[in-house]
Amino acid sequence: MRLSRMLALGASMLVLLSACSTGGGSKPTVKLGSDGFYESKLMAEIYGQALEAKGYTVDRTSIGLGTRKVTAAALESGKFDLKPEYIGSGLAYYDPTKTTGDPATNAAALQTILTGKAGGITVLDYSPAADQNAFVVTQATAATFHLTTLSDTTAAQSQLKFGVATDCATNPVCATALKSAYGLDLSSALPLSACDQPMVDALTAGTITVGELCSTQPDIAKNGWVVLTDDKHTQPAENIAPLVRNDYLAKVDKAAFEKILNDVSAKMTTDALLKLNAEFVFDKKDIPVIAKEWLTANGFA
Repeated sequence: MRLSRMLALGASMLVLLSACSTGGGSKPTVKLGSDGFYESKLMAEIYGQALEAKGYTVDRTSIGLGTRKVTAAALESGKFDLKPEYIGSGLAYYDPTKTTGDPATNAAALQTILTGKAGGITVLDYSPAADQNAFVVTQATAATFHLTTLSDTTAAQSQLKFGVATDCATNPVCATALKSAYGLDLSSALPLSACDQPMVDALTAGTITVGELCSTQPDIAKNGWVVLTDDKHTQPAENIAPLVRNDYLAKVDKAAFEKILNDVSAKMTTDALLKLNAEFVFDKKDIPVIAKEWLTANGFA
């Protein structure tokens, strides 16, 4: 009798140990990161809340960590597992010679590069939403200097004050690209947070006359500002895609995890991103609130 009870207890322990060894259905915490400007933080929050709705625990410590130079290194080193990326600039960070105006080409080239990184990084599906670097002037400046394209700024550059992203000097699609294509010397340009309020404030105040904004910044339409056409095509296609470390994907149901993020990306359009950005800038809503409302409206929460 005692022997049979001991055998039964042993069998129970084996079942318990087996369940523990397979994870018991638990999901490892996903560490989420992003660049420092508000749209990148918003996209990270949207992806994070979508994962939480499916039972994942999300560590947000690295959201808003800094420029791409900082976040790319952090993702490669494993400081965090997942970040939203603008695939054109993401590709240009590694190899500016491969950037194009086609998002599929950019995504494929970026994947080839990231596959070779330590541990490997996967580029998930990119969204229809795209957000290019946009060089913007007021209507008064456009009229005074007859500006409609970036080429038009070349002759007037001594009379213009540029505001550029803080990483412009080392960003291959900024100073180097504009010097090569348009002959623009941005060495004395004012460095500011590009896709953020400081650049808007400087352009509004006249501290700068040409500002590097993001094309999805709602301030452009509200103020009637003029986006100068990049007539020599220096800026690549900038659709948004999640980047995920392969060592994290190896710990979860890869197909299910990727589907969560890919489904979210598929619903995000440029018009939707403009609306969400306006809610942050003009309605002063908090990023988690904006993310939650969008996910709920689109059936993800």
